[in-house]
Amino acid sequence: MEKTNINAKTGKPKSSGRGGARPNSGRKKGGANNITIEVLLQELKNKSNGDSYEGMLVEDFLQARNNSDTNLTLKYHNLILNKVMNSLAKIEVTDSTDAVEAKQAAFAQALAKLTGINPDTK
Repeated sequence: MEKTNINAKTGKPKSSGRGGARPNSGRKKGGANNITIEVLLQELKNKSNGDSYEGMLVEDFLQARNNSDTNLTLKYHNLILNKVMNSLAKIEVTDSTDAVEAKQAAFAQALAKLTGINPDTK
């Protein structure tokens, strides 16, 4: 009698040589020594006589400007603006007392409609 391999999930016969797990297939395990940005920045600081990455970035930017390298200067401008402007751009919204009172009244009316409680009743 010939033995047929049956797939436990589907109940159908397994095809020979196709599909299924194979030895040494799949994603390999990651390395034990992963590189982190903190390690890279510290190593850069160690190799550059204690200069920070930000300090070196500014020096390189100024060097590009002093050498009249317009393309490189523009790249530095874009880099710096993209990274720095997010933290500098702040929008402050202030409401007058009339606006706050109007919002409170509108909220009280909406809440009253939802709950069926009259906001004027105390």
